[in-house]
Amino acid sequence: MSASSSNPILSEHLTQVAATSSQRGVPSWAARSYGRMLAHYYRLLVPETASVLEIGCGAGDLLAQLPNRDVEGLDLSASLVEQARAAVPHGRFHVQAGECLTLDRKFDVIILSDTLNLVGDVQEVFSRLHSVSHPRTRLILNFQNQLWRPLLGIASFLGLHRAPAVNNWLSRRDVINLCQLADWEVICHRTTILCPLPLLGLERLINRYLSPLLQIFGLAIFIVARPRPARAGHTESVSVVIPARNEAGNIEAAVQRTPRMGARTELIFVEGNSTDHTWREIQRVQAAYPQLEIRILQQPGRGKGDAVRAGFAVATGEILLILDADLTMPPEELPKFYAAVTQGHAEFANGCRLVYPMEKKAMQFLNMCANKTFGLLFTWMLGQPLKDTLCGTKVLRRTDYETIVANRAYFGDFDPFGDFDLLFGASRLNLRIADIPIRYRERTYGTTNIQRWKHGWLLLCMLVFAARKIRFV
Repeated sequence: MSASSSNPILSEHLTQVAATSSQRGVPSWAARSYGRMLAHYYRLLVPETASVLEIGCGAGDLLAQLPNRDVEGLDLSASLVEQARAAVPHGRFHVQAGECLTLDRKFDVIILSDTLNLVGDVQEVFSRLHSVSHPRTRLILNFQNQLWRPLLGIASFLGLHRAPAVNNWLSRRDVINLCQLADWEVICHRTTILCPLPLLGLERLINRYLSPLLQIFGLAIFIVARPRPARAGHTESVSVVIPARNEAGNIEAAVQRTPRMGARTELIFVEGNSTDHTWREIQRVQAAYPQLEIRILQQPGRGKGDAVRAGFAVATGEILLILDADLTMPPEELPKFYAAVTQGHAEFANGCRLVYPMEKKAMQFLNMCANKTFGLLFTWMLGQPLKDTLCGTKVLRRTDYETIVANRAYFGDFDPFGDFDLLFGASRLNLRIADIPIRYRERTYGTTNIQRWKHGWLLLCMLVFAARKIRFV
């Protein structure tokens, strides 16, 4: 029995929505402009290779503007579904309500674009979406900011906006709460589109540069969520990549102190242009511990980012971990990162040095200020809380890393540190990022490879570049 047939109130609502939807005329020039703006953001959020389902697809306007080939859509209006089939000939479309969803397949991305305002039972729709979702599915939805209600009323009076006969005005908090009630975990949210109307080209400048700074006033609220993961642990294999430059005194300690995790643990040392005997020490340690899986190589280029990419390229584990060879991040804490990813708490685990007290000389005052500043800026830019972006320890699944690599061209291959390449890529894939607090220690051997002012300036340039790609778009 469908939800609508068992609930006469819901059935009446769906009948009313279907009737009013069928009466829609040709979209106004203002509506078409707004639709193009929404499509621009969806192209940023939806991977091109993803299978896509849109609930409330209307005439297929949004799906027609996405490059994805595997698309399906639902709508209550039979006439709009026919228009969608004509607009998107490679897609599949069904006359169906989200509350009565009966499709027999799973999708990578599910879209609800300006649809919640017409839904009779939002929680029921969110709950039914689990039947067409797999653990890696992303739910992406947008709805209109309540602050715009008076302006949209005026626009409707002037004929610039066609207000639906049935309209829910949900707040951001309302939608997040409904997601949680239906077992969807919100990953991030943002508000955008400050100027929804063509304005002699000025609307592009306003939406690109002012909207990220005045988010509270944006028209469109976007939310990205994932199915609430199961909390059962797994025994996935692990690759620990250890970039090492002038770290001869730390190599054996890294082997001795790194716990064995999952089904198996391999250690991958990547030596990078050392001026001491680091490479000889790595070779000696590999021979001294034949019972362990230790792989060694010398990086082809320069910089930690190049070393990380070289290590990940040869890794065979299902879970990829980065451990800095200076051991300021205690290797004994790596199981926390492994558990966060394998138990579903995160899809990208990021080390955080700024929660627990650290040893006196572990981090200089200016470095502390810079780390906290970058944390605040990244939190704003990525839409997810990040307290410490510069900690070298990052953990993710190899399948996610391979997807990041496949989409690396969007940001470019210029990150010499490796940390931001991964963070930017994880954000673009809408991965759930979580900080893992660790106790930061002083070095016991060697000196830092960080050049404070030079690298600080480079980090700032990278942040500005990424902001143009993520926020100011």
